[in-house]
Formats: sequence, structure tokens, C-alpha cells
Amino acid sequence: MKVNKIIGSWLLFLSVCGANISCKKAEVTPTPGPVTTPTTPTTPSVDTVPSMATVRTWLVDKNATNETAALFYNLKKISKTNILFGHQDDTKRGVTDANTQWANEEHITPHPSNEKSDVKEVTGAYPAVYGHDFQHIADFLSGGWFDYERDKARQLTIEAYNRGGINTYSWHYDNPVTQTDGSFYWENSKVEAVSHILPGGSKHDVFKNSLKEVADYAKTLVGANGKLVPVIFRPFHEMDGGWFWWGATHCTAEQYKQLYQFTVKYLRDDLGVRNFIYAWSPDRNFNSLSEYLQRYPGDEYVDLVGCDNYEDLKVGVNYTIPSSKLKIVSDYAISKNKVAALTETGLQNLAKTDWYTQSLLKALTNQKVEIAYVLIWANTKSAYWTPYKGHAAEADFISFKNNPYLIFSDKLKSVYEVK
Repeated sequence: MKVNKIIGSWLLFLSVCGANISCKKAEVTPTPGPVTTPTTPTTPSVDTVPSMATVRTWLVDKNATNETAALFYNLKKISKTNILFGHQDDTKRGVTDANTQWANEEHITPHPSNEKSDVKEVTGAYPAVYGHDFQHIADFLSGGWFDYERDKARQLTIEAYNRGGINTYSWHYDNPVTQTDGSFYWENSKVEAVSHILPGGSKHDVFKNSLKEVADYAKTLVGANGKLVPVIFRPFHEMDGGWFWWGATHCTAEQYKQLYQFTVKYLRDDLGVRNFIYAWSPDRNFNSLSEYLQRYPGDEYVDLVGCDNYEDLKVGVNYTIPSSKLKIVSDYAISKNKVAALTETGLQNLAKTDWYTQSLLKALTNQKVEIAYVLIWANTKSAYWTPYKGHAAEADFISFKNNPYLIFSDKLKSVYEVK
């Protein structure tokens, strides 16, 4: 593939996302419904330190590595009293000021202690959770640039693990039927795909090959201690919207469930991936447990339940609205011995300069919830979600960081051991 096409495909991706690099679209708010409280959990509590064998029985993958099982246990344990702070692409790209963007292309092999981070630049600490994406790792484009993106993602993931951090990967997967540039958006590739990639479909082998690329990459994530790096894998997110080709308006609920289930089974049973915690997260389009679970693939396929929510945390929306949805997610996680998380959120360009303390923190603490982490979206010059040095929201972000409820890297204890 010629270099100009490779670069062009990346520019197309950026232009598609535009100012809103989180790639979200507003949905009509559903009619409020009652909050359903699930039954009391019958599974073992994390209050008493369990054996590793016991922890594995809680997981989708009963043969998960020790470090992966320990991470699951510690996420549950942390969520009882605190919440971890996460940031997408934290050490990959960011902003120096309103007009300047930096990227790790400038220093592909930085020493970890000198690795750039907008969060660290402002607060003095890295985030506890680092977000990444499989888009340029399991895709249909090839060449030096994509090899470079894969190598860079591997490096940053391993370095995050080496410093004690937690890694999560989403997957903005280009449409496997059309296999065209930047086409995880339905509006750019209006071709139904889910039925074609399920078993028996015309593109099933294409999908299996993409999963093999995911698996092969996961097995190369080896830390300085010689252990596989655990990854929270979050495929086919925001399925309740219509902006992605796997969304609710482009496949039935049963087809979506089969897609997620096959993904887990093929990675775990056929490809032998042992370092994944499997996460599932719709967007904000629910006000009851029954609405939340409409496309849920089943407890045997999901370790972490979450939701993405940008719209309910915009300026002018009362924080009790996202809080009530987090309560639904948290209660379900408790009832089923899962982990819960706010898997994506943020306020673009922080027009509300006290958003972190007066919107996000209040949404997280308004009700008693057990949420393991909150992930803020990635920073670019046109759409940033954490402040840069000198931004009007800098002081508020530091106050947020210093709240004892929040855990950044400087307060994160070992999460890869059960003790």
C-alpha cells in the first residue's frame, strides 16, 4: 500500500471524528423508568481474601493468568471505597496548549520516567488506567505506518504495566464486509455486517482473522517481570446507539449477543488468550435495569459491566441523571459478582471549568456505588478532555485529583497480586 494512502486513511479517521474525537452522537433520552435493585449477591465476598482458584471461578476465563485474576479481584476491592482515574491515549498524544498538539511519534522510544502525559503534566501523577484501541492493530490496512502504530501501542501498554498501571482496550473495528478506510461509522459504510461475520456468514473467516490479530498481539504484551500484561478488553461498545455498524439499528439484539459471545469464545477457547478481562458497555440510553440489559450477552461472557456517558454530563444537565444510571450498573455488578466502570466520559474542551468537581465527582458520589474506574477520552488539539497547563480548568482538575475518593498512579497499590 502506498504511503499516501496510509496517511490519507488516518487523516480520514481524524476528519470523521472531527472536533469530537470521542466519536459520540447524541441519542434521544429515554423516558425515565424505575431503578431496579438486583438481589443480594450470593457469590463470595472480596472482604475476605480468597484463593487464586476461587477468584478464577468468578471470571469468564477460568484459566486466566494469575495477574489477570488478581486485577479483577483488586478492581472489585478498590471499587468498594475508591475509584481509579483513567485517560485514553494518555501517553500517546495530548496538547501543550490551545494551539499545539504533541504525539509520541516525536519520541518513539522514550524512557518511561520521561514519558509525556497531559495528566501527569498538570497533576504530577499518571492516571491509574490507560486506554488504548485495537483499531490499527486488527484492521484491513497494512504497511509501515500501521506496523509502527502497533509497536507503539505495545510499548506504551507494557510501560504502563511496568509502572503498576492498568490497561484497557476498546476496538473501533472497521466494517469487515466493506473493509474500507475509517468505516467503523455506519454513516461512512452503510453496509450491514453482523449477520455476515457470524458463523456461517460470508465474512466469518475475515472476522476470525481479525480476532487472531487481536490474540497474537495480546500474547506479545510481556512486562519486565516476564508476565503477560492483563488487558480489560471492551469490544463492540455503545451498541445501543446507531453510529457504529454493530449498533442497535443495524442488527437484532440476538445477533449482537451472538457476536459478542463468539468473540469471547473464539479468543478464549480457540486462540488461547489468557490475559483478558471481558468488558461490556452500552451508551447512556437506559433508565432501568431491563433497558440496560437489552443487548447483554450473558453473565458467562462478561467480567466487567459499564456504560459510556457524555451527553448526561454536558453543561446544564443535572448530575443526578448520570448518577442514577451508574447506580443501575453498580447494583447489577454487585448482584452478579462483576466489576463496574464508567468506561468513557468527558466534557469536550472543558467549557465548564469546574466540571471535574461539580459535575463528574458529584455524579460519581451522589449515590453509594461501586465503580472501579472512570475513563476520560483522549486529548487532541481540536478536542481535549483533561486540561493542559495554564487552562482555566487546571485548578479544578487538581482539586479533583486530590479528593481522597480518587486514585491516580501515585496512590495506586499493587493490583496484580491477591493479598
